Amino acid sequence: MLQLFSPARLLLLACLVLLAACSMQPPRERTSHTMLPADEILDTTLGKAVAERTAKHPGMSGIQPLADALDAFSARVFLARMAEKTLDVQYYIWRKDTTGTVLLHELYQAAERGVRVRLLLDDNGISGMDDWLALLNSHPNLEVRLFNPFALRKARMLGFITDFSRANRRMHNKSYTADQSITITGGRNVGDEYFAATDGLLFADLDVIAAGPAAVAISEDFDRYWASQSAYPVDQLFQRNTSRETLANEASAILGSEEAARYAAELMGSGFRERLLSGDMQMEWVKTRLVSDDPAKGLGKADVSDLMIYSLAKLLGKPERSLDLVSPYFVPTKAGVEVFSALAQEGIEVRILTNALEATDVAAVHSGYAKRRKALLKAGVLLYEMQSNAVRPDGGSAGIFGSSGSSLHAKTFAIDGERVFIGSFNFDPRSANLNTELGFVIESKSLAEATDRVFSKEVPIAAYQVKLDDRGGVYWLQHTDTEPVIYHTEPNVGWLKRAGVKIMSWLPIEWLL
Repeated sequence: MLQLFSPARLLLLACLVLLAACSMQPPRERTSHTMLPADEILDTTLGKAVAERTAKHPGMSGIQPLADALDAFSARVFLARMAEKTLDVQYYIWRKDTTGTVLLHELYQAAERGVRVRLLLDDNGISGMDDWLALLNSHPNLEVRLFNPFALRKARMLGFITDFSRANRRMHNKSYTADQSITITGGRNVGDEYFAATDGLLFADLDVIAAGPAAVAISEDFDRYWASQSAYPVDQLFQRNTSRETLANEASAILGSEEAARYAAELMGSGFRERLLSGDMQMEWVKTRLVSDDPAKGLGKADVSDLMIYSLAKLLGKPERSLDLVSPYFVPTKAGVEVFSALAQEGIEVRILTNALEATDVAAVHSGYAKRRKALLKAGVLLYEMQSNAVRPDGGSAGIFGSSGSSLHAKTFAIDGERVFIGSFNFDPRSANLNTELGFVIESKSLAEATDRVFSKEVPIAAYQVKLDDRGGVYWLQHTDTEPVIYHTEPNVGWLKRAGVKIMSWLPIEWLL
């Protein structure tokens, strides 16, 4: 009998119990809400306005880039306020900070007006939000679901140990759609660092606001994710453990802070509200196609042919003259190096912008890029690395895409000055094979030319150009208003961090990056 309860057997039993507790069963019965019929949407203010424009541009979608962080936040607030029937919102990260709280409040107010709100969040990016989400979910017009949730709420990271194959797959999609008529997608998550509402880390990012068929496509795609086997209603995962009054006081403290007041003043001064209300948005009506992963990818069950990277390659086509690629987390792998090198050797101009080590917020990802850097340069690829808090010669911020920032977060490709991708996809193995992603391929010469101008005018100021010297060594060239500055090691980074990146580059972790 004593052997039955030996320490080793007890430890094994405890591990089995823990594994069972951390495993996720498929979601139980859920509401089957889907898109509303088109005639119901035509009764809304947004639906009517968009229908009038699409009638003049059949088959086309209205597109407006949102480069400025304040404009990007204002657009989300005012779409929530203008929605009359539906709000479908999907994000990887949602912070419990000023901007995150404001947007949750706007969603709640929309639900109070009778708008049907569906909020789908990845469970890896909502730290400390369970009680708030449970409260929102209790509203009859607002439902919250979590993608690939963790079974243990207080020690969620254990899920990466007990259920790694599933927990390692995240929903990286970002979309915000009002009345199935206007949508916002791109690189931004929801948090102060994405909307210039903090003095700390700021991301230079890019979204696009789209009206018409592109918004309908996003709505259809949202339905796929909402009904997927990875989307769990929060009331099947946890209940609220805090009173409504306590949560209301938490939110009021954030919304009533000096930081929130200062940010609200900046929003009012941005001018976006006036442009939106006056109809002076200057949308370009062009052919726009959605590319999105099958949500089954979140469980490792998507067919290879359904992976977004293959659809994206087909829609963008092979470059004939130029390829401009912006990716904050750039891990080309050996296969990617071969593709980029072949293009460059065919005489196609290949320009790539990513974060310098000083600017990246994920050093491990930089290790996957750094070990491929020399091979790309030898092939003739032009490499640029964004500086942290770059400054123009005139003293102004040199943020990429018109948005100041200390770290690049935008994800976009432009081909041959004719078509552009804007979305959530990073050029790395994680985006290609593990996480779900979405974005638009936009047939727009103006957007492609804008990307070209970024590389021609902003990048030389805001980024180091990485080059090879006569002996094949890597160096970094920084242009200043006086004389160029040359670095022979990763600029503005200590030896310990450089050593750490070097060691990580030797490890077999590239497929995880």
